[in-house]
Amino acid sequence: MNPWKGLRGLPREVWLVCASTLVNRLGTMALPFLVLYLTEARRWTPEQAAFGMMVYGTGALTAGPFAGRLADRLGHVRVLKASLWISGALMLVLPFAGPRPLLFVLIFLWAAFTQAFWPSAMALLADLAAPEQRKAVYALHRLSVNLGMAVGPALGGVIAHHSYTWVFWTDGLSTLAGAVLLGLLFTATPRPAAPQGHAPGASPWRDRRLAFLLLPFIPMLMVFFQIEGTLPLWVVRDLGLGSRFYGLLFTVNTLLIVALEVALNLAMARWSHGRQLFLGSLFLAFGFGLTAWATGHATLILTTMIWTFGEMTLFPAMSDAVATLAPPDRRGEYMGLLSLCFAIGLALGPWLGVLAYAKAGPRALWIATFGVSLAAGLMLARFRTPAAQKAPGPTG
Repeated sequence: MNPWKGLRGLPREVWLVCASTLVNRLGTMALPFLVLYLTEARRWTPEQAAFGMMVYGTGALTAGPFAGRLADRLGHVRVLKASLWISGALMLVLPFAGPRPLLFVLIFLWAAFTQAFWPSAMALLADLAAPEQRKAVYALHRLSVNLGMAVGPALGGVIAHHSYTWVFWTDGLSTLAGAVLLGLLFTATPRPAAPQGHAPGASPWRDRRLAFLLLPFIPMLMVFFQIEGTLPLWVVRDLGLGSRFYGLLFTVNTLLIVALEVALNLAMARWSHGRQLFLGSLFLAFGFGLTAWATGHATLILTTMIWTFGEMTLFPAMSDAVATLAPPDRRGEYMGLLSLCFAIGLALGPWLGVLAYAKAGPRALWIATFGVSLAAGLMLARFRTPAAQKAPGPTG
């Protein structure tokens, strides 16, 4: 039996959004090389480059909720297209910015319009798919992201060897290509649907069920983003296994996602959100917790596989849970808050992890990740969404 057969009935527009994301992500390389660009091409000090990254993070943090709300008012497709067109154009002009304040402004705007893509895309996918399809749809969208990210940064390393300017131009052109694809093939932009079964104008900031869902998810993300902070310290510096092996762990992660995530979420399509969220949390808890005793190539590959199963199980279920909670005319704003959680987790997780790593030691940190993930998972296991309603038509 073909485990992918559940994707055959997906709307054409779902495939188009995922294809546009893939085209965009195939060229993703500017952000991974931003610090190197600022220090090597611009001759900034590491402290100045770190401030540039902070400016990017600030733009990403502030954009999500506002972009989601704007998408609900103007239409998800309109904001999606605007995000791609403007962020792509900004990357084309950014290498020409001379004065440092101007460059900071462009970095902030680039981050903000890039971040605006996610709540619009996630809300649009929720509108396009039937409730029982959404977990698989979000897994398919993550597949397009990961396929692109498997190519983009690696290609960026080759291009950066010759020209950092072309790193930004290639990323910008791929983003504009994604915008062209949407613009040519996705032309219907009706107004968002009226709320069904929800209080008119209900704000996600006042939704206690959403708070109960997202608050424990933030520490889960802080654990997950140790892959950006303490994991390379453990693998490269302390265990001495080298940066190539650290990169291999992400190859393992990507291959598993490409091979299994969609089929896995199709198999769990009718699971309750609480059950799937708890299972994903358990995988993350054991994957990162056992890293304390993973000191060789084989054991680190094994723990990477475990936390990758957590990622594949947890993230699509979380996106679907938020989409199920959201009134149809507020999905962008709800997804904006989910996007904000990811930005907070990325901003705080590596920073606090490195501090704990330095003060308490690596094994204490990895054991703490087990406790944090398990506690958050037990809270998420109690989560119940209301009965899923029939998905409305596209909301532009």
